[in-house]
Amino acid sequence: MTAVLDAGERLGRAELESLQLERLRATLRHAYENVGFYRAAFEKAGLRPEDCRTLADLSRFPFTVKSDLRDNYPFGMFAVPEDRVRRIHASSGTTGRPTVVGYTDGDLDTWADVVARSIRAAGGRPGHKVHVAYGYGLFTGGLGAHYGAERLGCTVVPASGGMTARQVQLIQDFRPEIIMITPSYMLTLLDEFERQGVDPRTTSLKVGIFGAEPWTERMRAEIEERFAIDAVDIYGLSEVMGPGVAQECV
Repeated sequence: MTAVLDAGERLGRAELESLQLERLRATLRHAYENVGFYRAAFEKAGLRPEDCRTLADLSRFPFTVKSDLRDNYPFGMFAVPEDRVRRIHASSGTTGRPTVVGYTDGDLDTWADVVARSIRAAGGRPGHKVHVAYGYGLFTGGLGAHYGAERLGCTVVPASGGMTARQVQLIQDFRPEIIMITPSYMLTLLDEFERQGVDPRTTSLKVGIFGAEPWTERMRAEIEERFAIDAVDIYGLSEVMGPGVAQECV
């Protein structure tokens, strides 16, 4: 598995850009041929997929904005027949209709790979225990982190969110090296450790992988100081894949 993860990380700039262009052109072609919204948007802009000849040409193509996803709710943006979709995730819909994303078998496989690479970049290694405190369900965080950690060869503790006192107990008993969690909930856990009279700096945790909400350098410093861990950011975007779009290294 390590060799598979390393292959993409070792590409030279020219190799990387060549691969990006190949996949970008394939993506544009697939969207144009299979999604009416994109076909109409490209044609309105006077473009066809073959007009993408360099990576810089991407700027000529129309953007997808959140309202496009909402206007085509629920499945109007899917680029494959519905019987090929193996999982559906969606946003909370607190500011309008939920944005819905569907995943084929291939999508789920790719997603597990990119999250595995993210955890590895953060310092995770096969055999480490990963405490996943992102919520499970329609939100992409919990299941995205879960399958990525398993793909890397880690042992997953699928704690999800809530039951804070129990999470503190599980961390003490199971001794995970990594926690994947929102930064605000990590601060809640820190308060609960201290409420129970446990020094958070004495846990087995070495790395916290934080995402799903904005946070500040001040929050990072507080978490690192109070928990004696490295705090790194995982970037996600449900409309692209979910967590694993990018990852800070320790």
